[in-house]
Amino acid sequence: MENRCKFWLPRKNRHCANTPLNESLFCGNHTPRSDNQWIPCPIDPSHSVLKENLEGHVKKCPLLKQVQSLTLQPFYQKGINAGKEGDEEQLNEVPSALVEDIFTSEMKRNAVYSMNVTEFCDLIKKIESVHGLICDDIRDSFKIPEACSVWINREVDRKLPFQEKHVTQQASILGNLEEFGVLKNSNSVGTDRDDDDIPAVIEFGAGRGYLTQMLADCYGTKRVFLIERKSYKLKADRSLRQKESLTIKRLRINIEDLNLNAVESLRGVPYMAIGKHLCGPATGNQSLIMLIVKFAIINSSNSGNHYLTGLSVAPCCHHLCQWKHYTNKKCFLNLGITKEEFHAITWFTSWAVDADHSSDCYDFTGSKFHLESIGKEECGGLAGGVEDIIRNIKAVERAVLGFMCKQIIDMGRSMWIKECGFEAEFVKYVPPSISPENHLLIAKRPQN
Repeated sequence: MENRCKFWLPRKNRHCANTPLNESLFCGNHTPRSDNQWIPCPIDPSHSVLKENLEGHVKKCPLLKQVQSLTLQPFYQKGINAGKEGDEEQLNEVPSALVEDIFTSEMKRNAVYSMNVTEFCDLIKKIESVHGLICDDIRDSFKIPEACSVWINREVDRKLPFQEKHVTQQASILGNLEEFGVLKNSNSVGTDRDDDDIPAVIEFGAGRGYLTQMLADCYGTKRVFLIERKSYKLKADRSLRQKESLTIKRLRINIEDLNLNAVESLRGVPYMAIGKHLCGPATGNQSLIMLIVKFAIINSSNSGNHYLTGLSVAPCCHHLCQWKHYTNKKCFLNLGITKEEFHAITWFTSWAVDADHSSDCYDFTGSKFHLESIGKEECGGLAGGVEDIIRNIKAVERAVLGFMCKQIIDMGRSMWIKECGFEAEFVKYVPPSISPENHLLIAKRPQN
């Protein structure tokens, strides 16, 4: 006991079991140090290192080999899908002086609080007006296809994790893809079907890969590509690899660095892209630009190139969206929404989870929803500042505004995909009681 670190661990109700450093009561992990001695690791900023140890640490950082191995891959191209602050083909009127990196949540909040009351109320009115203009045809589309009955009825391998809310979401995503004509129903998938008629599947932000697991179990997928930047335990990969007829490849890479044209095994192969709850930047630019714009410039008649047959993305984390990542800046500018207002709108989206997810406020029966908390006196400038107004808005009304902003952002994406020549639709694929992030963007290549 005398040769142990003296740092007390409350949860374990004992001292740290490590050996203390020489002439110290504590081990290396618990020796008190001032915060300014620690700096983020340049290889992996998720952890910090002592400044004086930085030179040695970068030579043996656990992620060093992974980074070095990734950079040697032919499909790695740093920042290829990172986007630009001003897209010249869309924003000729936006000066290059506006170029910035990341607009943080704190910066967005401070920008909103710096508005005067009239500006804030005008922005709320503009959000209501734009929502009523472009978001009036978002329909409920909760689909549980017959093909997924084996999962819905829990007839799958008992070793596979089963959480009803996730299985229901995954089944409805596939059901909407089937209804939209991207997936063939279970009766069309048979042993006599030509494998070339079954598109490969690329799951972006795959996580453990159980959306693809259900798709492979229920629709006869033959080729699977899982794109994920993190490492996960309990992945579906092990179960998928047991299917003799299925080829699986997992690429551990950030979507913004992935050059899909350089994936050798995808050349000449039709593919379908899916993603469930991709974070804001991923759906805003990194995946959609890669899947749509780069596909649009590829001559699909050239058999040497891959081509996209359809996609399905369930977006989330809109508060992370950045102007430079957003695909349809032109639409926002045409609607009178500036870059600064876009950042305010993305900040408002974080309010969407403020209220009870089962509340009726999540069902928009009309194109507008007026916030009663902002009265005529407040919008007339008789109240305090914007921060006081926001503090007094009811949680339910904050949530309604948040969802309006989410829908505006996603409808802009849907409109942009249609401009690229695809058929697209934006629907609510599960009830809000199952998941408040219940919107789905689906698209397919036209038959002609």
